[in-house]
Amino acid sequence: MRFLFIFFIAVPLGEMLLLVEVSDRIGFLTTLGMVVATAVIGVQILKRQGFATLTRANQKLQSGQIPAQEIVEGMLLAAAGALLLTPGFITDTIGFVLLTGPLRRPIARSVVRSGMVKAMGGAGPGASFGQWSSGGGRQERQDGSNVYEGDYHEESAFLPESEQNSSDDLGKKNQ
Repeated sequence: MRFLFIFFIAVPLGEMLLLVEVSDRIGFLTTLGMVVATAVIGVQILKRQGFATLTRANQKLQSGQIPAQEIVEGMLLAAAGALLLTPGFITDTIGFVLLTGPLRRPIARSVVRSGMVKAMGGAGPGASFGQWSSGGGRQERQDGSNVYEGDYHEESAFLPESEQNSSDDLGKKNQ
């Protein structure tokens, strides 16, 4: 509850006080220009960092690993983007800290290691949850079940004749 108070009350009040103080010292238009410039520069950096993180996530997926680190980094980048688009110097500073790779990666790594992030291990009523890990390509569920990957397609030669007719009728109706 205390965190929500700080986030929604204290931070905006601090932002307003700081913006007023800065505009008194350097002028309103200069302050406005700085706020807009930080947003534009931040969004450009955000694009680059986002694509780099997405590329690393795809590489991990192709090697059979779960990209937990990259997913958490993506969430931190989304938060950084929101903070950079919020007018103010405090939120811009926090946003730039989250954009910086050498600072963001250890934060993401500690979030993954702490187990705060959970991954859904299946779908439906019997779905289980497991923790993401940043290493290894094989993941086991906590309930001991196995995951099999493959492709599925239906061929009418293997269907009973009554089902073939009904699927043929459906195809004719959809045309």
